[in-house]
Amino acid sequence: MTDNAPAAQPAPATNFGSLLIVVAPSGAGKTSLVRHLLAARNGVRLSVSFTTRAPRPGEQNGVDYHFVSESEFTARRDAGEFLEWARVHGNYYGTSKAWIAGQMAEGVDIVLEIDWQGAAQIRQLFPQAISIFIAPPSLETLRERLMVRGQDSAEVIERRMTAAHGELKHADECQYVIINQDFAEACRVLAGLLDAARARFDQQRQRYSRLFDALGMSKNQPS
Repeated sequence: MTDNAPAAQPAPATNFGSLLIVVAPSGAGKTSLVRHLLAARNGVRLSVSFTTRAPRPGEQNGVDYHFVSESEFTARRDAGEFLEWARVHGNYYGTSKAWIAGQMAEGVDIVLEIDWQGAAQIRQLFPQAISIFIAPPSLETLRERLMVRGQDSAEVIERRMTAAHGELKHADECQYVIINQDFAEACRVLAGLLDAARARFDQQRQRYSRLFDALGMSKNQPS
C-alpha cells in the first residue's frame, strides 16, 4: 500500500536555483549518476531525504538519508515539514520543504533522487522543475545489477523487479529519459541537462539582473 501527501499550492517562481528531479527503478544507476554530477559541477547539491528504512551497508546518516523512526517521521509530516512524502515498500520517505526553498532562493541547484509518486507531487509544486527518468538498457541488465550489488535477498530483488515494471510505465511523465547503458555517456547527458536548466531565461535573468537591465533584456521592460 502506498500513501501520499495531499496536493499543495505551486511554489512562487522567485527561485533562481534549478531543481532536477531524477527518477528511476532501483538498480538503474541513478545514485551513481547523481554522485558523478555532484563531483563534476559546482553549485549543485543533493537533497537528503528523510526515511524510516534501515541504512544499507556504507550509507551514512545525514549524507545518504536522514534515518529516523516512524514516530519522528509522522510528527514531522503532521507539522508540515515535508514538501512531499510517500510510503513505499512499507517505509516512509520525505523531502524537507524549508531546506529546498532556502537553497533554491540562494541560487543553488538541487537534485532530488525520488520515486515517481514523489516526482508527481514535486511537479505540482515546482512546474519549472526538470524531470529526468533513468532507464536500464534491459530488464535482464537491471536484474544483474541488483544481484551484483549484493544488498538485497533474492526475495527483495524479485519485489524490486516487480516494482520496476510498474515504475517504467511512468517514464513518460518525465521530460527527459537517459538510457544508462554507457555510464560515461549517461553522465555527459545528465550534466548537459543541468547546464541547459541553468541557461534558461528566468534563471539567467535573476542571476544577472543588472546585465539584463543594461542590455534591455529584462521582461516587461519599456521599449
